[in-house]
Amino acid sequence: MNGLDRRSFLKNASLAAGSTLFLSGTKASGRAIGANNRLRIAVAGLNGRGRNHISGWLGSENVEIAYLADVDERVRLSTVESVNKKVNGAYKCQGILDIRQALDDPTVDAISIATPNHWHSLMTIWGAQAGKHVYVEKPMSHDVLEGRVAVEAQKRYGVVIQHGTQRRSDSKIAGLHEMIKSGKWGKLKISYGYCCKPRGSIGFEHASPPPSNVNWNLWRGPAVIHQFHNNYVHYDWHWFWATGNGDLNNQGTHQLDVARWALDDDQTHPVRAMAIGGRFQWGDQGETPNTMFAMAEYPNGQQVFFNVRNVNYDGYQRQVENEYYFEDGGRIIRDKYYAPGSNQGEPIEVTEGKVTPGGNWGSFIAACREGNPAMANGNAADSHYACVMGHLMNNSYRLGQRMPFNEKSVSFGDNKDAAEHFLKLHNVMKNGVGLPEDGTEYTVGPWLTFDPLTERHTGDHAVEANRLLKDPNNPGFQIPDVNNV
Repeated sequence: MNGLDRRSFLKNASLAAGSTLFLSGTKASGRAIGANNRLRIAVAGLNGRGRNHISGWLGSENVEIAYLADVDERVRLSTVESVNKKVNGAYKCQGILDIRQALDDPTVDAISIATPNHWHSLMTIWGAQAGKHVYVEKPMSHDVLEGRVAVEAQKRYGVVIQHGTQRRSDSKIAGLHEMIKSGKWGKLKISYGYCCKPRGSIGFEHASPPPSNVNWNLWRGPAVIHQFHNNYVHYDWHWFWATGNGDLNNQGTHQLDVARWALDDDQTHPVRAMAIGGRFQWGDQGETPNTMFAMAEYPNGQQVFFNVRNVNYDGYQRQVENEYYFEDGGRIIRDKYYAPGSNQGEPIEVTEGKVTPGGNWGSFIAACREGNPAMANGNAADSHYACVMGHLMNNSYRLGQRMPFNEKSVSFGDNKDAAEHFLKLHNVMKNGVGLPEDGTEYTVGPWLTFDPLTERHTGDHAVEANRLLKDPNNPGFQIPDVNNV
């Protein structure tokens, strides 16, 4: 795509994207909060992040954990015992296998979802349909279409949906973004996110019968998986496409969301995206990349860059952060502003921006008690937009071709910024990790064009890319049709 055609494409797509915006701030049509303003919550998924959910609700005033749901009987029984000891008779928490039992209880006000990714949207949709408010871990969706259905469910049933992206509750980040959007440093050109944290190989696990304490049918739920192996339970499901989204939409969901949050307010979805990377060095069973440079372009010409680096080495630089680059050459890196051409950063004084106070737990509780979806720090629409960007980047990678491991494996045309930042990543992998050029290959994804209004791919690769917009589901666990949610 030449420069003139690209600018015309972006301008026209901007008009389409602007028409997709909507306000999600009406009072909830779900049930009112119970006697004495007490909020009764059911938690689904009790490992890992689920423990943080439990701690957050236990530390909240006038909140009861009514149910604890998990498909692992050992985890469920031990967690229920632990919570009931902590509440010391103030109320009785009940353990259940299936979250639908809690959804059938008219005294439950909200559900809190900390299951594997492939369950997030379906439980969110079920919760909305039952009139329950929903706090859902990141990413809200495992694919593009189910995220849209979750948004439509929120709109139809009027419940609060809040995404587990804690940075949305950070008033300083909100304030910084308000300053950026005001034009204090000129026009934002590139919003850059990093998910560079060391991880390791998961090795290989052969197919085997599931443990007797795990209900395998409920664990896989909507995900079409034919055989169990021990790398699924309880964490490494992140690195398989049927259940996870790799680190880009795992830890990276936080930084993706922050990156999109900084863009102009009328920007919803990108109009094109691509990714290059690989799963290097580990030689294991995992499918998702441990190294990636990805980018997305928005209708107004703003771009999001993203960097995933999980392979550890001597001198590894951990980066879980965001940077901002402006059209005049200025940049914000680690709370300092660097003027164009300057290597001397000046600390930024940021005033607090608009968020619902109380942190991620308190803000959700406040929104539920008010019955006001607009109070959610990270509402369903914003969550969807951030997740979709990551899905499109991942889908480009999944459709990629193997290319030689060198700086010429991909062409960014006249985009010197992209070439520069990809080269930085390449040099880390070549000189830091020590990957040899001989025998090593990148997976280079194609540019995927995307219509923000229809949420469908167009142009080259549209047929295969549109197939990745929705995962297949098992009978009994299908995502509802978007028009009949």
